[in-house]
Amino acid sequence: MQHILGLRCTICGAEYAAHEIEYVCPRHGNDGILDVVYDYGAVQRALSPRLLAANTERSIWRYFPLLPVSPEVARSLAKGTVLGHVGWTPLYPASRLAAALGLKHLWVKDDTRQPTASFKDRASAVAVIKARECNAAMVTTASTGSAAAALAGLCAAVDQRCVIFVPRTAPQAKVAQLLAYGAQVLLVDGSYDQAFDLCLEAAATFGWYNRNTAYNPYMSEGKKTAVYEICEQLGYGELRAPDVILIPVGDGCIIGGIHKGLRDLAALGWIDRMPRLIGVQAEGAAPLVEAWEQGLEGWEMKPAAVHSVADSIVAGLPRDRIKALRAVRETGGAFIRVSDEEILAAIPTLARGCGVFAEPAAAAAYAGLVRAVEKGLVGAEERIVILVTGSGLKDITSAIKAAGTPALIAPDLEAVRQILGSL
Repeated sequence: MQHILGLRCTICGAEYAAHEIEYVCPRHGNDGILDVVYDYGAVQRALSPRLLAANTERSIWRYFPLLPVSPEVARSLAKGTVLGHVGWTPLYPASRLAAALGLKHLWVKDDTRQPTASFKDRASAVAVIKARECNAAMVTTASTGSAAAALAGLCAAVDQRCVIFVPRTAPQAKVAQLLAYGAQVLLVDGSYDQAFDLCLEAAATFGWYNRNTAYNPYMSEGKKTAVYEICEQLGYGELRAPDVILIPVGDGCIIGGIHKGLRDLAALGWIDRMPRLIGVQAEGAAPLVEAWEQGLEGWEMKPAAVHSVADSIVAGLPRDRIKALRAVRETGGAFIRVSDEEILAAIPTLARGCGVFAEPAAAAAYAGLVRAVEKGLVGAEERIVILVTGSGLKDITSAIKAAGTPALIAPDLEAVRQILGSL
């Protein structure tokens, strides 16, 4: 924490020392989301692109000077556990997918390769360390599944107790992960938004450490590490920003975190451009698209009825809406809505085009790229990255619906011949 100057409210700009408040700006209640403010001069004295290029650490912990955690606590917890392997996921060139869309330069950032198969490990890794720093007996979060699994898995790695609130509609594969990790799982007979509110109330009542993004200011700091990696991986020893990044959006936490990471890199002078951020929402759960189209601020948004097969990006009132709208507006980006049919079609297209198996919410990023090409929002010569945030194994029902079922044949060669003849 030696490089942190404090916390700044995203609504009123009020600044606080890190020890003054725990989660949100008291002037705005639970909507008073905070940004972590760094001493970039101190960061530059501790870290540089040259030092990063020489660093053999292949995880988010290569960025200690830009993370709000104690390196000593982090190293002690990460050593010999899966916590030490969060981050530094592959960035694959996707030439066949690019060619099919008339593009020249496309990459897929594959966060299905995280310890719990989800991007959400990045924030949960920070949460586990922050909880240990304050000696929390219990950690909690509300989630549609992936953030919950990330917290449960990383808590299990370091023997930390956790309570998880998930809506009863969460996919069974995600609930199975939670139970396997030994989390106390509470299925809420209601929506994700109701589970989130109940989690906030329970954490305050029982004194639990609250991991919820768009409430705990340090969670964005874990999520931003993905864009540090993207710029390193594109730069081959330097840092090079792409022109466009497409990001699936529900609560808005990921796109807000990616924007924070880019602002860090720009403030340090390590990148020479600010990529356009394009947020992709499901058609039946697109309150941020509507707010962006109507020119609304986050605090002006109202809860909406939402639904989609892409459960991980379904939120009636996105919790990190202020940061999400800021991310798109300040980068000259856009919000795009895609249908459930487009999302499901993107699952086999991604898998067959570059070998990455995505859950519906993650596949939405590719569906959004297809729509962005149609709308002329990206250029053929631009360097484009799509962020794939979770494994298709988290929602097998949707994957089978998208990809189809195998042929059932008799156990003889003639049956094989007949199948081959029909292909």
